[in-house]
Amino acid sequence: SSLFLTQVFNDPIHGHIELHPLLVKIIDTPQFQRLRNIKQLGGVYFVYPGASHNRFEHSIGVAYLAGELAKALKVKQPELDINERDVLCVQIAGLCHDLGHGPFSHFFDGMFMPEAGDKKWKHEEASIKMFDYLLEENGLKPVMEQYGLEIKDKKENDLVFIKGMIDDTQKKTAQHKYPGREKEKSFLYEIVSNKETGIDVDKFDYFARDCHHLGIQNNFDHQRFIMFARVCDVNGSKHICSRDKEIENMYDIFHTRHSIHRRACQHKIKMAVEIMIKDALLLADKDPYIQIEISNGNGTSKKVPLSKAKDKMEAYMKLTDQVIERILNSSSDSLKEAREILHRVMTRDLYRCVGQATKKEEPKMSGEMRESLNKMVKGILEGGEGEFEVIVVPLDSEKEDISKAFFYRKDNPNKAIPIAEPELHKTTLAV
Repeated sequence: SSLFLTQVFNDPIHGHIELHPLLVKIIDTPQFQRLRNIKQLGGVYFVYPGASHNRFEHSIGVAYLAGELAKALKVKQPELDINERDVLCVQIAGLCHDLGHGPFSHFFDGMFMPEAGDKKWKHEEASIKMFDYLLEENGLKPVMEQYGLEIKDKKENDLVFIKGMIDDTQKKTAQHKYPGREKEKSFLYEIVSNKETGIDVDKFDYFARDCHHLGIQNNFDHQRFIMFARVCDVNGSKHICSRDKEIENMYDIFHTRHSIHRRACQHKIKMAVEIMIKDALLLADKDPYIQIEISNGNGTSKKVPLSKAKDKMEAYMKLTDQVIERILNSSSDSLKEAREILHRVMTRDLYRCVGQATKKEEPKMSGEMRESLNKMVKGILEGGEGEFEVIVVPLDSEKEDISKAFFYRKDNPNKAIPIAEPELHKTTLAV
């Protein structure tokens, strides 16, 4: 029946990809389409003219790769008992993992929200809320059941499972580590977002996609990783492992990530642009012209400031990168200062980077330390005009570690072996 017709997407990174009709139904909702208006790399687009890609296409790519990895394991290792439901849930989690991103992606939870008064908030939190809101508003829960998903069952609950894969913190509140699945299926949690090693399909997509749009070489081959992936037992729990000979390919993951971070995410002009956008949004935050209007449900409406939109999905849905156009095109006096800052961005009259310093080991920057640095800079530049801001750029954005990855050998494909210390630094010489 037409109920089960897949849809074909032509993606510049993965070529022609087929998606399950339930995924297409999720894509065709206003909550998902919102991602078309959120730049994947935020302020990087102001430095690299090709980096115009959005969370929308990245999310579709992650859904596809999540399915590819799950299906590859299902075919290669029938004993794992991966079923169609598991595959579909993993794909939905991949599709919806970024629903909660705010304007300019990581800029919003990394730069704007902490200064707007919420240092702890992370976009994954909003992804779960937006996912619930999406299902509710579009009546998709019965549709999920139509496609064979269990959303009422206590033990094998697919809704709980999908949310557990999107947001790691869901696990801590659950009775056991793997909500919605038995412990035997623990490895499925490593597909979309692997908190241990950082080797997951979310990275596979953004490496390939970001490099493609930035014009940077990506040496990591994710198709090869998927081909060699196996689930092995590691101290009583199951983990996705790679072939021992793939270790070099794994180094390329970390090398590529470092390269993207250094050349794009930590670019000083990108930083200047994002600080300016942040300043403009902070100025506009409480402004009635820019506040987001939502209904009270009784025919009246109320306005929500930008920094509070994340608490109300009806408001958050309307908050995308376009917020800067709304400020630029406004004419009210109260937005004059915010408008001027954004006009400076548009005319390339950017904040100046007055200096960069490197600390050997990664600094733990406390609020007081940042304050004293600010004072020090002001002291050095006494008599200079304007404000200063000290930005700490972490050497690596995440704490993943290749030393936590496990491998298997060809002659013993079910035994997981950790990477040996010397391996971490070994160079092979042909004699």
